[in-house]
Amino acid sequence: MIIEGKEYRFKMKDKTYHCALDVTMNFIGGKWKTVVLWYLRKESKRFSELKRHIPDITEKMLSMQLKELEKDGILHRKVYAEVPPRVEYSLTQEGKTLLPVLEALASWGRYMGQKYGIVEEVKD
Repeated sequence: MIIEGKEYRFKMKDKTYHCALDVTMNFIGGKWKTVVLWYLRKESKRFSELKRHIPDITEKMLSMQLKELEKDGILHRKVYAEVPPRVEYSLTQEGKTLLPVLEALASWGRYMGQKYGIVEEVKD
């Protein structure tokens, strides 16, 4: 990346990034991570609640995305000592810094969806 005529790069976790957006997408890129984060933005959720909100994701993929987000410090996984065990996922403080970005992406998505598509109410 170039800032005031000087070229910079980030080195993190044995990778070199030449653009700050590339760093961001390393953390939240892909089809599902932003969707998972969206559903955790207001409150913690259990695995089954997330799966219900994101019906097209497989359990294996959801599990993988949650593990990656936890490993990257964006999510917190809390295990309750109950029988049966209960696990809840929530945003960490660092994860909460993504909320303005998620809101902006969602706003743009609503705009494009309304401009080029049809908004339909889901009825079960």
